[in-house]
Amino acid sequence: MQGLILINKPQNMTSFDVVAVVRKTLNIKKIGHAGTLDPNAEGLLIILVDKATKALPFLALNRKEYIATLRFGIKTNTGDIWGDVIESDDTLNMDQAKINDVLKSFIGVTKQTPPKVSAISIKGKRLYEYARANIDVEIPERDIEIFNIEQLAYAEGALTFKVECSSGTYIRSLCEDIAIRLNTVGTMEALTRISIGHYRLEDAIDIDALRRNEYRLFPLIDGIELEKVEIEDTVDVKNGKALNLEHTSDEILITHQNDLLAVYHYRDEDGLYHCVRGLW
Repeated sequence: MQGLILINKPQNMTSFDVVAVVRKTLNIKKIGHAGTLDPNAEGLLIILVDKATKALPFLALNRKEYIATLRFGIKTNTGDIWGDVIESDDTLNMDQAKINDVLKSFIGVTKQTPPKVSAISIKGKRLYEYARANIDVEIPERDIEIFNIEQLAYAEGALTFKVECSSGTYIRSLCEDIAIRLNTVGTMEALTRISIGHYRLEDAIDIDALRRNEYRLFPLIDGIELEKVEIEDTVDVKNGKALNLEHTSDEILITHQNDLLAVYHYRDEDGLYHCVRGLW
C-alpha cells in the first residue's frame, strides 16, 4: 500500500496526532505528512502512506490556499488569539475600499518575517524554543509569494479573507502585516487550509471516517509533476546506475508498469541521468 490520504484535520489536534491515528488504523509504520498545521488550525492535511514518504520532496505542493480570519485591535505574542495580548488599539475605523487595496498590495513576491513561535531552526534551535525561554533572536526575512488574496467578509472588527500563496508563507505573519498597512494591530483568529497543490479540502475525510476505514488512497504518481519515463528493465535503476536516455527534461520520474521506481537528474558533465531518489 502506498499513496496519499487527504484528511480534514480538526482543531485541537496536532499534525503528529493525525499521523498517529493513521498509523494505528492502517497498521503501517511508514506514515508521514506534508505541510504542518498548528493545533488551532484546521483543514487539509496530506498523509503519506508507506513508500510515498520517500517522494515528499518531489510532490507538487508549493501552492497552498487558506481561509483566514483577522481580528483587528489586538496584537499577541504568538500572532494568534491563543497568545497573550501585548498591544491593543481601540480606534478602529475600517474602510472597505482601503481594505481591498491593502489586500491587493500583497500580491506578488514579498518579504516576510516568520513568527517567533514557528518551527524554523536558527543556530540549532527552533524559534519556539527561544520564545519559550524568553530569548530574543534575530529572525531573518524570507521571500514568499502571494498569488491571489480577496476579502470574503468584514464585520465587528474581524476580516475574513481567502489567500493563495507559496509554501512557507505564515498566515499569522500575513495577518499582522495586513493590520500594519491598515494603521492598526491585528492577530489571526481562525485558519482553514482548503488546498495544497491540486488537492482540495472537499476531497478530504474526517478522522472518524478514517477510523471506519472509509478512505480513498490517492495515487502517488498523480502528485509528481515530472516527465514520466517508462522502462522495461528495472535492474539498472534498482542498482542506482546512471542511464543514457533521450530526453530534454532536467529531472524525470522513472516508472515500470506505472509503478514508481526513482527520480533521476541529468548531469551535463557526462550527459547521463543519475539517480536522485529511489522510490520502489
